[in-house]
Amino acid sequence: MGHHEEMVKGMQLVMELEQDLKVANVICMNGRRHITSSKNEVSRDLVVNVKSKKKQALLDVLPILTELRHALDMQMELETFVDKENYFQAFQLVPEYLQILENYSGLSAVQEMGRWIEAWLARTIQKLDTHLLGVCQIFNEESYLIAVDAYALMGDVSGMAEKMQSFCLQEILSRTHCVLKEMLEEEVGNNTQKNRFTYSDLCVQVPEPKLRPCLLRTLETLFSLMCSYYAIMSFSPGDKNIESKGPDLADKNDTSQNSDEILVDSGRGHSSAAVIQDGSAAEKSERASSSEISNPDASTSGTDSPFYQLRTDATKLVAQTFQRGRRNLWQLATSRLSVLLSSSAVCSTSIYQFLKNYEDLTIFILAGEAFCGFEASEFRQKLKTVCLNYIVSFHRQNIYALKMVLEKESWTIMSAEASQIISLAGLTGDGAALCSPTSRSSKLPINSFHGNSTTANSGKQRLGFASWLKIENPFSIKLENGSAESPKSNMLFNSSVNNNHGNGNNPSLDEENEDLLADFIDEDSQLPSRIPKTKIVKANSSHWKDGDISSQTGSSLSLLRMMDKYARLMQKLDIVNIELFKGISQLFGIFYHYIYETFGHQDRSQSSKALPDHQSSRLKAALSKISQDSDQWTKPQNVSYSPSSPLSMNSTFGQIDVMPTAPPSSMFTSYGLKERCAAAETVSLVARVLNRSKAHLHSVLSKNNTSSVEEFYRVLVDSVPDLTEHIHRTSARMLLHIDGYPDKIANAKWEVKELGIEHNGYVDLLLGEFKHYKTRLDHGGISKELQTVDTFIKAYYLPETEYVHWARSHPEYSKSQVVGLVNLVATMKGWKRKTRLETVEKIEAAP
Repeated sequence: MGHHEEMVKGMQLVMELEQDLKVANVICMNGRRHITSSKNEVSRDLVVNVKSKKKQALLDVLPILTELRHALDMQMELETFVDKENYFQAFQLVPEYLQILENYSGLSAVQEMGRWIEAWLARTIQKLDTHLLGVCQIFNEESYLIAVDAYALMGDVSGMAEKMQSFCLQEILSRTHCVLKEMLEEEVGNNTQKNRFTYSDLCVQVPEPKLRPCLLRTLETLFSLMCSYYAIMSFSPGDKNIESKGPDLADKNDTSQNSDEILVDSGRGHSSAAVIQDGSAAEKSERASSSEISNPDASTSGTDSPFYQLRTDATKLVAQTFQRGRRNLWQLATSRLSVLLSSSAVCSTSIYQFLKNYEDLTIFILAGEAFCGFEASEFRQKLKTVCLNYIVSFHRQNIYALKMVLEKESWTIMSAEASQIISLAGLTGDGAALCSPTSRSSKLPINSFHGNSTTANSGKQRLGFASWLKIENPFSIKLENGSAESPKSNMLFNSSVNNNHGNGNNPSLDEENEDLLADFIDEDSQLPSRIPKTKIVKANSSHWKDGDISSQTGSSLSLLRMMDKYARLMQKLDIVNIELFKGISQLFGIFYHYIYETFGHQDRSQSSKALPDHQSSRLKAALSKISQDSDQWTKPQNVSYSPSSPLSMNSTFGQIDVMPTAPPSSMFTSYGLKERCAAAETVSLVARVLNRSKAHLHSVLSKNNTSSVEEFYRVLVDSVPDLTEHIHRTSARMLLHIDGYPDKIANAKWEVKELGIEHNGYVDLLLGEFKHYKTRLDHGGISKELQTVDTFIKAYYLPETEYVHWARSHPEYSKSQVVGLVNLVATMKGWKRKTRLETVEKIEAAP
């Protein structure tokens, strides 16, 4: 009990402890509840926090996705622009697309888009190059500006200019090649075989009938390319009102965006949006921005706009590049033509076709000189070489034809009707048209540029080719096949010669062209193969004069026709006219030499002693000149000739060995007196015609070649009287055989003691020779001519009062011949001056 109080205190403490424990338990329970509640709240807070970060991350990704989606939309726009050939807007859009790729270059999707844009750029550049090629082929202003604007935005105008120039050169190579492949489809076979042939191979295979079509198509193609080239070179944007709704394009070189460093940022700009909740709204906003891309052809401002300046600078740069490179294009074009003109078919074509080809090539040279601004000396020299080769072949054929005519010549005078068929308008120059414009030449620019290197530096004179752009292609096939160009109206157009070698009247273009078309000789008739037709002989010197008609033989007609054709060609092929004149000289030399060999040699078999040489110095000089110039002809080799045989490119007239062989000595006496007289008369006629042609030939040839003309006339033509005199002397010696009589007279015994009752024996022989001489004259076939000469000689002894009556009764003599006889008689017989004048006046007044 003693510890009761302590026990009570202890119990109280226990009760307090129990109470405290209960309180503590309650506190713990409450704490646990609060902790659980807090835990739950914290957990909820943590979940909310995690979702918030994810949301923020998604919000941060949304602008990127928006940009990528916009990039995909731009891909579609780029494809659409390219399909519509709207390269300007396409390349304006590219910098923004590349900026997006640069901003998100770490994304794999962006890397894939980068590969796409590279492929797109390659395809677009290829398509743009195809577009450029079309501009080079046929110039179109709108197409050209599309390309210029696109390359100006790319900042590669110089690259575009070089590329276009390369395209032009490639077009010359490819299109000329294609022309021959198409034209020679039958000759070269199928497509597989055609692809194996080079251009040179095809040129070798060009047959003569297809040469002209191939040449025309080639010239047409080259001229078309030159026109496109020149149009690009001379193009200027003009005074257009252009405004770029986009930013200033003058800063195009500030930033380079694409991997090839050729695209620039147009400054269109794109502000990176913050968090955009509505994706469709963003798409609409970007579409609106895309629609504001500037149109280069928008006409809302003047020429001060940056875009207009950019375009102008670009076209100027292209023009400068083209101007520097036009010589290369011309040289390439002429090199292709040179290869074609090296074909063997060029020299085998007819003279008519060759003249047409020469005309077209001359026109092309004039156009080329206007195009280049300098003289096309190299191609002119090539054309001259082609003409020389053709003339050598042509001359060789004419010599062969003359050879056949001379070998078949019967030396009989032909009828006047046959002589009047031939017109010598080309040889004499009276009324012969120097050039007859064709359908092509009549459409050419009047003031064609003739190639002056000093004019190439003048901007104004650079437009010399501009007038050629305004005409139709002068080499168009439809002109060739149409009625505008007929075979009777196509003579050479030569605008480099402005002289009018005629009296202003064109006598007959038909005759001129028929002479050039008749290129073969009818061996049977010995006349040019011409269809006889009735002609009215015109009263001018281009036709025959009174004394000329009665002296023609087949060979002289053929010779005159050949020389007339050469004279016409001298006017048309002026670059080789001196060679053609040499041809005239050599043709006449052959004729001269043949007549001398045939009728000028005396048969020495009847005399054992050498006969005196009666040849004049002029005749010897002429024969020496012919032998010197035509040694291969006067001494023919054992080489047969065919008109179609090949001819060396280096051949000259002096190397042709087709001199007609003179008849053997046994034939010297086979020709009668009539034939010998005909030969002498006909060579004199040819000489008279040549003398009438001297002034005309001088006018056709340049001053540097006048010495050749003078030498020809001095040595050959002026010696014809000596040749005819020599022929007549030789004929007289052959008719009167008195070679042995000087010896018989010398051997006669004159010292006799008494006068004999009979004369010497040689007297009877000599009288017999004169009797035979008279018989030969009577049977020589020239009795009519001897009646004519005898009557004229007897008129010398008429009384002075009979001459007027005698002149009226003998119309076979011309008035000039009768007047000359009267003057001679009056002088010899001492007539009074009044009597002579009255007689001459009455004779001249007679009808």
